[in-house]
Amino acid sequence: MDLHKIDTEKRNLNTMDIDTLSSLDIVKKINEEDKLVPQAVEVALPVIADVVERIVAAFNNGGRLIYVGAGTSGRLGVLDASECPPTYGTPSEQVIGVIAGGEKALQYAMEGAEDNIELAVEDMKKINVNEKDVVVGIAASGRTPYTLAAMKYAKSVGATVAAITCTENSEMEKEADYAIVVLTGPEVVTGSTRMKAGTAQKLVLNMLTTASMIRIGKVYSNLMVDVVPTNKKLIQRAKNIVVEITGASEAEAEEALKTYQSTKAAVLSLITGLTGEKVYELLDAHNGHLRNAIQSQLK
Repeated sequence: MDLHKIDTEKRNLNTMDIDTLSSLDIVKKINEEDKLVPQAVEVALPVIADVVERIVAAFNNGGRLIYVGAGTSGRLGVLDASECPPTYGTPSEQVIGVIAGGEKALQYAMEGAEDNIELAVEDMKKINVNEKDVVVGIAASGRTPYTLAAMKYAKSVGATVAAITCTENSEMEKEADYAIVVLTGPEVVTGSTRMKAGTAQKLVLNMLTTASMIRIGKVYSNLMVDVVPTNKKLIQRAKNIVVEITGASEAEAEEALKTYQSTKAAVLSLITGLTGEKVYELLDAHNGHLRNAIQSQLK
């Protein structure tokens, strides 16, 4: 393995003297490098959008979005997946994060797990990866054996396979049906890919799930109308959303939420005057797209 050929392992000429700087000048250097990340992501937007289209198609066909990675990359995938149920009301199995080494690797470094090819195949089989799914391999280097093996297995069973990497012409880029290559360049500290590469990966993951959830009707305007009110903050957020969309009072919004146990259904009832099962039937008729359901009644 020649690490010198991997973009994220090269030395950054802008930070060669960073160990001689004051704390303020160190963080300024880090900040200057971080500013380059969104520009690098911008170059990959067309491919990101293509992957979103495939994720939306998978969701509409009963398929799943599955992230797979090791170390920082794996943790970011698990983080993004774990945010979907409370934010968008999705079932926990719709977006899954798989990390080399399992749950223990979320908290502790298990660097050896990234080389375990057999474990990758086992992990993919455990969750029954199939042709309906979209599997996204995440690795800054584009070469992590665990992630590459998981991608190859997913491809062998007919899944759509994408990759998020920060290095050109990597093995993962070549294996993927869709390669999201975000060239963030050498890190402030050589090889510390939890920094710019990790930031880039997080931005891309944000886009994949957020755009996909918007496309399948989980957002009305820019409001998360499928939010699950599981704590005081989210209960208040659901109430605020109903008030914002409908113009109802807080008391009316609270009553509607109690009646329907759904932010979407509460909004639809208050705007259209429909009640009971008719509210849910109308939402179902429009595949959960609140805007389409409202417009069908206001024509």
